[in-house]
Amino acid sequence: MKIYYYVHTGHRTGLDRFRRACTIIRALGDVDITLLCSDFRIASEAKHFGISKSVGIDVVRNIPKIANYGDKIIFDSDEANPIMLEDMRKYFSAFIRISDNKNECKADNEFLISPYLSGEGICNAIVVDDKYFQNEEKTIKLSYFFGDDDYEKDLEKNLGFIEDLNPDLLLGFYYFLDYEDFLRKKFKNHHEFEEYDEVIKKSQILITASPQAVLENLASGAKPIYVQRDDHTTDFLELFKTLNIPIVKNYDKAHLIDIISSINNNNYFKMEHSSNKIANFIKENLNL
Repeated sequence: MKIYYYVHTGHRTGLDRFRRACTIIRALGDVDITLLCSDFRIASEAKHFGISKSVGIDVVRNIPKIANYGDKIIFDSDEANPIMLEDMRKYFSAFIRISDNKNECKADNEFLISPYLSGEGICNAIVVDDKYFQNEEKTIKLSYFFGDDDYEKDLEKNLGFIEDLNPDLLLGFYYFLDYEDFLRKKFKNHHEFEEYDEVIKKSQILITASPQAVLENLASGAKPIYVQRDDHTTDFLELFKTLNIPIVKNYDKAHLIDIISSINNNNYFKMEHSSNKIANFIKENLNL
């Protein structure tokens, strides 16, 4: 009987789920677990994130080609419809699902990790790695991380949103080679994808369309600003409101400038360490 962790990744979905999957797997310590990614590129790079076993499977329907009936799985994706989810709950002897939807309901034969819900069989928690709570010196005054994916080059299309603010730019993972070169020329101070942790922890103010980056920057004691992309889920909006994180929609530059000018008066919520809570919940319900 093996344990798997499936996460939805890709050049149109980014790496937010992947980053929290790595956080959870690292928190589980020496548990023998195989990470299944929906694209092969990040699966081949997972070892650099502390993941010893990772496999690219292309689409969620390929999970049974890797896993066997009766195995156990942690599932982080919104790809599956209700019928597919029920089939997976029956296929695996233990099924733990991660959800960002506040209107979600827990099924009888699953366990749930959610920032919104609580109750029996549910772990109410926000997934952030302990390394972001170290409160490092903020040597970067303002940074911009659009996200790990920008297939439509929306960052370029909306450069006026942040260009004259002169932020440091953090490049994403799924950017095209020529696109990266263009962005490096546009931003005097830029950071490669491999510098992600350093930029997140050392940015005093982080403007980003990545929900996971928002949470990690907040945990570091900084002041994140969330940019809601039209092509990304709105599931985090309610959570960010409770954490008192400013939200910008439609690349509203005037609103962004107002937020920055008054950001020292904003009472950000203080993040709590939840990695041990999540790890204990998973171990208990996987009978480890």
